[in-house]
Order: sequence, then C-alpha cells, then structure tokens
Amino acid sequence: MNLYPLKFHPVMKNNIWGGRALERYGYRLPEGPIGEAWMIGDHANGTTVVANGELAGMGLDELRKKFGASLLGTKGAASKNGRFPLLLKLLDCNDDLSVQVHPNDEYEGLPEGELGKTEMWYILDAKPGAKIVYGLQPGVTRTKLEQAIAEGRIMDCLQQVEVQAGDSFFIPAGTVHALGAGVLVAEVQQNSDTVYRLYDYNRPGLDGKPRELHIEHSLNVIRYESSGATRMKTDRVKPGEWLTLANCPYFIVEKGIVEGDWNLSTTDESFVMLTVCDGKGSIGWGEEKLPLQAGDCLLLPAGLHAYTLSGQMTVLRSYLP
Repeated sequence: MNLYPLKFHPVMKNNIWGGRALERYGYRLPEGPIGEAWMIGDHANGTTVVANGELAGMGLDELRKKFGASLLGTKGAASKNGRFPLLLKLLDCNDDLSVQVHPNDEYEGLPEGELGKTEMWYILDAKPGAKIVYGLQPGVTRTKLEQAIAEGRIMDCLQQVEVQAGDSFFIPAGTVHALGAGVLVAEVQQNSDTVYRLYDYNRPGLDGKPRELHIEHSLNVIRYESSGATRMKTDRVKPGEWLTLANCPYFIVEKGIVEGDWNLSTTDESFVMLTVCDGKGSIGWGEEKLPLQAGDCLLLPAGLHAYTLSGQMTVLRSYLP
C-alpha cells in the first residue's frame, strides 16, 4: 500500500505539574493533571497508535517493523536501539517541573536499552512572567553544586530565564533545566524516558510521597563548563522559508510559516514530523488532503515525497540529520 501522512492517538501522562491546557487543542484528557501528551512515540513507556486512514489501529512499533526504510528512511531504519529514534511531545506546565538533567548515550548508568536524551523546546504559549531553569550559574563546579544541594540552596546555582511564545531552547544532554509554571511547549527529543532529578521543591508526588531524586547520577552527567545549550527568538522567520532552531547529531528542527500553498518533499533518508503550532490549513499529497489545526502532529513517511501545506499556519518540521 502507499504510505500517507499519519496522525496518532496521543499517549497522555499524569504528572503532578500538569494541568488541562491540552484540551484547547481538542484532545480528550483523562482525569487528573495531564502534563505530557506523547504525540509520536515508540517506547516501552508509551507507543502511539495510528488514528487515520487504512493503518488506523496500528502502533508505531508495528509500523516500523512492517515498512522499515519506506517509513523511517535509510537513516531512521538504522537507529541505535531499533526503535523509532525520536519522541515528540506537547507539555502543559501548570506547575514547575523538577530541576533535572539527562545523560548522553555513553553514560554507563543508563538503564538497559535506553538512549541518552538531548532535546529541544519550542514555547507555544507562556503566561506573563513565566520562567524556565536553563543551565548553571557561571563558575558552578561539581563541588559547589554538591554543597549547595546539601545546604538546601540549589536554586542559587541555577540560571532562570523568562520566556515568551516563539522562544526556542536547545538542551543537549548534561544541561540542567526545568520548565516553569505557565508554559505550553512542543518538545522534540531522542527516544528516551530517562530523567535524573536534582530537586523537586520538597513537594509530594501524585501518591502523596516525595518523588525520588537522583543526586549522584545527576552530578555525574552534568556538563559543568559548557553543555552547548543555545536559545533564540524566532520571530524573524519569513513565510515560505525554514528557520533552523536545532541542528545536532540526533535531529534537525525548523520553524516555517505557511501562507497559501507551500510545495515540499520528504527524502528517502528520513521521515518528517510536523507540528502545527498555530493557525489552520491542510496537507495535500497526490489526490488526497487532510485538514490541520493547532496542536496537530503528523508523521510523514520518508517515501511520501511530494506534499503541499496550505492555509495560514506556523509549523515545526523535525527530521534526522
């Protein structure tokens, strides 16, 4: 059969810091605080299932086995652990996330079968004054950080940055970070669910007990001198052009503005993940067309080739380098 743009049923995650903001995109949420919607995922902790077309009901894990490089591209079919190499999420931060850090692929303490976790954030919406934690203060060493943790003053060692919609943050493994209350985020990351928590504001988890911290692992994987983290404003992007937000060994993420029709194409090397940040329109391929609105996420098979985005939309395009 001919592959086509795939929409998935999101995997919703209850999180102590989550809220209900994802309902604005038309998603039906389970009860409780929902912090994460895994939009395109193939992981032991959550695998998305196709919602549209002939392949509806098939999981992404089944698709990659059935279609291989025609879906994933030649690069995607050669992923390190055999799974889909990336994970695409929408995050609703109704409260502060824990202060955390992620390991790289080479860290010896990684759980079996897990990858490291380099990621990027695109701020979809932010309440006035909303902030994130983004890296260490200059001059903070392992010794200084360890002492600050012991004395209960870790926040003195962290940089906090005010954010607005349209801001973009690249977060390589080893970067200390935390999303703050009042932000809605699109996240592209390596296919990993490994999180090392440094600090969680001394609050109880959903079960009423403090969540586990991972101080030693965190101290081991932090890049104290420079992690290579970068941030940018993205309001200079012009219609019909791509602005690169992140370019690393694991993914490339670009922002584009659709005004009218924009003819594009996939390559045989990689799938494409599309995220509609705002606006509405459609995607067309061959004689087919699929309507799109803010919050939609699509997986475009590598073998799709020519397609057209139409309407008035801001989109993110993610693929393998």
